[in-house]
Amino acid sequence: MAYTITTDPARIDAVAIHAMLRETYWSSRIRREVVEEALRNSLVALAIDDQAGAIVGLARAVTDYATFAWLCDVFVAEPHRGRGLSKRLLHALESHPRLRTLRRWCLATRDAHGLYAQFGYQPVDAQRWMEKRMPPEAWQEPEGVRT
Repeated sequence: MAYTITTDPARIDAVAIHAMLRETYWSSRIRREVVEEALRNSLVALAIDDQAGAIVGLARAVTDYATFAWLCDVFVAEPHRGRGLSKRLLHALESHPRLRTLRRWCLATRDAHGLYAQFGYQPVDAQRWMEKRMPPEAWQEPEGVRT
């Protein structure tokens, strides 16, 4: 199969991406308007199946385009896994001309440490990092609701 990897915002299909993210452990109940806003405010790399013309993978960088990026929403649809698409998506973001001056990339993962280690990511000093978690109702659909 042939795939196109692109960061062209005109290729973003928020409805398709929302459906993909609803299949992940980290965004299974995310509201579509939250996804739409996130896509507008991020640099997005897409993997597109050339034959079907469908988005089959994505990776997103939340960034100030100068010093910092948070890598998130790295996902490839099940039938397209094992073809190096995650690596191609990460490379598209990390080599993007607007991100050449970044001092730090960060991410959080439950199960893909091996993938990210190939790109130089290392565990962080937990004593230096802090987080604030917002209540689920700020971004999730109520239980049982699917959009």
